[in-house]
Amino acid sequence: MTDPARYAERYLAPLPAAKRARHVALPELDARHFATEPAAPPMSLAQLAVAGIDCGNGEARAELRRRSAAADADLAELRAMQARTGKPADVLVRDLLAATRELGLLRDNVRDVQANEAALRARVRELETSTIWRVTRPIRVAGGRAKIVVATVRTQWRTLLQLPRYAGIATTIMREDGAAALARRVVRKLRTRKNYRAPPQETWRLASAIAALDVPAAETPAVSIVIPAFGNALLTYSCLASIARHTSGEFEVIVVDDASPEPLAAALADVRGVRFERNDRNVGFIATCNRGAGLARGELLVFLNNDTLVTEGWLDALLATFRERADAGLVGAKLVYPDGRLQEAGGIVWRDGSAWNDGRDDDDARPEFNYLREVDYCSGACLAIPRELFHSLGGFDPRYAPAYYEDADLAFRVREAGRRVYYQPAAKIVHFEGQTSGTDVTQGVKRHQAVNRGVFAARWSATLAKHAANGLRPEIERDRYAARRMLVIDACMLTPDQDAGSVRMQALLEIATELRCKVTFVADNLEHREPYVSQLARHGVEVLFHPYVRSIPELLLTRGREFDVIVVSRHYVAARHLDTIRQAAPQARVVFDTVDLHFLREERLAALNGGYAAQVAARAKRNEELALIAKADVTLVVSDAEQDVLRELAPAARVMRLSTIHEPVADIAPWEGRRGLLFVGGFQHPPNVDAMRWYAQDVLPHVRRLLPGVKTYVIGSRMTASVEALASDDLVVLGYVPDIEPYLASCRISISPLRYGAGVKGKINTAMSYGMPVVATTPSIEGMHLRDGEDVLVADEPQAFAAAVARLHEDRTLWEKLSRGGLANIERHFSRAVARSAIADLLCVHEGRTPISSGRCEAAGTKLESDPD
Repeated sequence: MTDPARYAERYLAPLPAAKRARHVALPELDARHFATEPAAPPMSLAQLAVAGIDCGNGEARAELRRRSAAADADLAELRAMQARTGKPADVLVRDLLAATRELGLLRDNVRDVQANEAALRARVRELETSTIWRVTRPIRVAGGRAKIVVATVRTQWRTLLQLPRYAGIATTIMREDGAAALARRVVRKLRTRKNYRAPPQETWRLASAIAALDVPAAETPAVSIVIPAFGNALLTYSCLASIARHTSGEFEVIVVDDASPEPLAAALADVRGVRFERNDRNVGFIATCNRGAGLARGELLVFLNNDTLVTEGWLDALLATFRERADAGLVGAKLVYPDGRLQEAGGIVWRDGSAWNDGRDDDDARPEFNYLREVDYCSGACLAIPRELFHSLGGFDPRYAPAYYEDADLAFRVREAGRRVYYQPAAKIVHFEGQTSGTDVTQGVKRHQAVNRGVFAARWSATLAKHAANGLRPEIERDRYAARRMLVIDACMLTPDQDAGSVRMQALLEIATELRCKVTFVADNLEHREPYVSQLARHGVEVLFHPYVRSIPELLLTRGREFDVIVVSRHYVAARHLDTIRQAAPQARVVFDTVDLHFLREERLAALNGGYAAQVAARAKRNEELALIAKADVTLVVSDAEQDVLRELAPAARVMRLSTIHEPVADIAPWEGRRGLLFVGGFQHPPNVDAMRWYAQDVLPHVRRLLPGVKTYVIGSRMTASVEALASDDLVVLGYVPDIEPYLASCRISISPLRYGAGVKGKINTAMSYGMPVVATTPSIEGMHLRDGEDVLVADEPQAFAAAVARLHEDRTLWEKLSRGGLANIERHFSRAVARSAIADLLCVHEGRTPISSGRCEAAGTKLESDPD
């Protein structure tokens, strides 16, 4: 033991003079020392009754009331659910508990995925900001460019290998139409690649002063344009002046004055045709819009900010969207700044509830901003919605008062109600952003933008959980509602008013968009040609062209992994790009659309004209096309006959029939109102040139004898000199006609005197869809399911062909029989309904099918059907 005296001496001794540490490290304590008392479990209803009623505790009474009301609401919901389902209460409770547990597991999984994603994004940021990443950037860029160069060289080499084909075409043109015709065709080919000229940059300004103005006002408007406004009368006047200048149709304009210091009705007293309504007090944007909607008489509401200017055709474009898209519930416009820069091409909402104006400050002519598409939301600066739908949803939600996020919330509620939200780029609106609410998000009305983001994110958290994190791949997120993404490469721009192949392809693209497929189309020559680009964009097709795309190989290597399906049309286009497609898009189903089997046409021409060289060329063409078919996952043909050929020559290939696509017209012109014969065909197609020469030289003399005075009308694009030289009083060579419908309704017979060819003839199906009977040769009707004497008259010799024409032209009973038979054949084999089923198979968009993988569309373990019929 320690001696007490010694202990006292040491205890009382002075401390050493060393400097004391200012911070002393405390020893680590066991976690148990930090444990807190567990939170008391919530009181039961019985305990709350004792505490609140027996003991008089006010807080307990309030909680008892709240819990009782919640229990009553749950019980009422349970009883309603029981009434709907017919299940006993205990079963419903068990199901509800199971669903709740499953929901909890799903939320846990979502949290895990979000945590993993956050970790991965942090790792990516760390990598991208590292020194080695910055140092190696030139190497990566050079590697990417090298891949593009290699792919481009390979494509050019494939093009050189096709020179013999072009030499044969050139020789034919030179022989039949002369050197001038050949030169014109070469020039046209060279010009189509870089023919896009950007329109001059437009700028807009507000009116300099208020003046007298007449705005059209319909007595029974179909559209009500609601303009909320506060102060700044010149701003509202400029908007009204643009409406008066650029708007047509049956509409009314309602300006709702949100208690401006100077009443707008007085400031704009010289403006006639506008309904001015004034709020008693300032209530904000949302309440003002809702009041204007309540005053509207039109079936369609258009909310338009007063700091906007409309442009030509804006309202027609909005109305067309509702007319052409039966599922449209809300449609927004393209917004541009006064200096022409893009402000918004639809909106993207991210997982955290933040929103992007897609394309902000970009070039508004870029293809990705100029096609009709479904979007998360569109800005409230210009929104169109059916009045009945708007009121059924309760209008703009006042929880977002006075403004901001009410447009996104309305879009989400429209989608929740089973309708879709579309961005319509053809409706172009100039928006003087910030003129009404400013741009500073820390003060004024603008500060509600940040506040309401939290309200919106909380309300739609379940929906937003499926969205990507902020800023992640906006080029994909802008089309998040697409079930599939398809790239289509064709030889040139589709011209459905000039050739049957374009009619078929355009119908295919339209049906694919109806099936919620995001469709991207590009011509192999990268041309831009109007009105065809705008027509495709109106149907929801993204159309790419030079200079926004510099080459097909570059497009494939930069965007190839974006697509589920890549369709390459025509054998000479597929030969150039199929290898690059495989390299750049290994995940995609590759579809080779033959349009028609070219080698069949070449073989038949060789048999018709003879010649060993032609036979050798046809054999080489066969080998080339069969090699392409072997490389593709799916091959499209247009007829059963071609499908049978490939079944024999390429038994391992997956071959699918997708023929020409037509819809019978509703009103068929009768026999007595018709007279004359009609031939329709593009004359860049050699079989059509041969057909007209044979008809004019060998058949027409017999027709003149049997039907004196009856005229034959020849319509077609790219008319050749050799066909023009055939013209006479009763052989009227019209060339290209923009609208052939009057001829389809007034001529009595369509003729198809083709002596060789392949595929299904669009000219025959077009005529039959208008109830016009056809006289055709055997090659013309191959694979078309037509019966001689029932649906068509068939003849191959000149005299027999002329006799069939004369008989049908004069026999009303026979004419009406063949008219009915042709229409029925269209319905059975070539209607949009038939094509829709085939395209759904091609895209694998049937319910229950798995994503596309290795070129297959699997349902219950089965492969893609080879024939949708």
